[in-house]
Amino acid sequence: MPLAPADAGLFITRASPAYRRAGLALFLAGFATFSLLYCVQPLLPVFSHQFGIGAASSSLSLSLSTSALAVAILLAAALSERLGRRDIMALSMMLSAVLNIAAAWAPVWPALLAARMAEGFVLGGVPAVAMTYLAEEIHPRELGLAMGLYVAGTAFGGMIGRVGTGILTDAFSWRAAMTIIGAAGLLAALGFLALLPPSRNFVRRPGLSARHHLASWARHLRDPALPALYAIGFTVMGSFVTLFNYAGYRLMAPPYNLDQTRLGLLFSVYVFGIVSSSVAGALSDRMGRGSVLTAGILIMGTGIMLTLPHALPCIFLGIVFLTIGFFTAHAVASGWVGHRARSDRGHATSLYLLAYYLGSSIAGSVGGWWWTGLGWNGVAGFTLLLLTGALAAAAWLHRVARS
Repeated sequence: MPLAPADAGLFITRASPAYRRAGLALFLAGFATFSLLYCVQPLLPVFSHQFGIGAASSSLSLSLSTSALAVAILLAAALSERLGRRDIMALSMMLSAVLNIAAAWAPVWPALLAARMAEGFVLGGVPAVAMTYLAEEIHPRELGLAMGLYVAGTAFGGMIGRVGTGILTDAFSWRAAMTIIGAAGLLAALGFLALLPPSRNFVRRPGLSARHHLASWARHLRDPALPALYAIGFTVMGSFVTLFNYAGYRLMAPPYNLDQTRLGLLFSVYVFGIVSSSVAGALSDRMGRGSVLTAGILIMGTGIMLTLPHALPCIFLGIVFLTIGFFTAHAVASGWVGHRARSDRGHATSLYLLAYYLGSSIAGSVGGWWWTGLGWNGVAGFTLLLLTGALAAAAWLHRVARS
């Protein structure tokens, strides 16, 4: 249906050049965030060897970052009401890139963890604000596609961070690899500043008190549908990160014996996430969010089951399915939060991202205990248990909310 002229004046639409500029800018923001955040994931076995630590301890290089990011998201969402969306995102991208370079040259394990934790904290400004910017500026009927493009950027960043880190580590060293990823993050920040259109619908709210923010978060938690979306963010992200965290330990050991380059190339499956997130966003606009969301969760579960056999092609196919399902579910759930929240959207999306990154932190580290105790079957069982919770939350959403 064509948009009314009044709508075109208030919102960015696909017909305008600003839509393409906003999409590309947010793509770069997603790229920078996830390439910086997850570049250490293929290095977990390397850290275990380099610093003489176990799998669960090595995973802290990622889990501490995502934990700090989860907390920072709440603060950044509140701060962006005063300072503006664009400034918060740009500053976050630049500082996190510098801290990734600092982590690369940390002499001891505690120093690396400290730098990674600080990096996660400053990164919180990007995901906390990006979804809010889109929900404010993009026409509601075209939000699904725009959100899908942002999530596609996160998929591309996750792929480049992981694949590039593996290849660069074999070619040079893990320290050089993390440095190069940090430099790429700085370039992405400059591109973001040049491209992002000014906000049309944002109004600065400098007088907001702590009581206002607490009341806004509490109001969203009382909504019958939003907590279910937060639970889905926690469980699907927890499942996804857990499986990728410990796939490296499995595949670098006999009988596979993959090196860092080949292990890094395994993460090229993120290209399927780039496509599926964009397609899922557009499909949800036409077919309804609930059915597309449930399909994404079921595809994830199918992928985990496919990793159980020992054949490497079957494991790879399972990871492809997992990736498609995850980015489908995340693109739909994150867009649904912005659509559902009628006011204080920044607070609503910050709660979603808090749950999302806590899922990465908590499940990603707890999965190490399952790996140590039960091997890959333990990891698969744990992640399938999480997805059972996601399906239950999706069923609840079907009851209380219409897409």
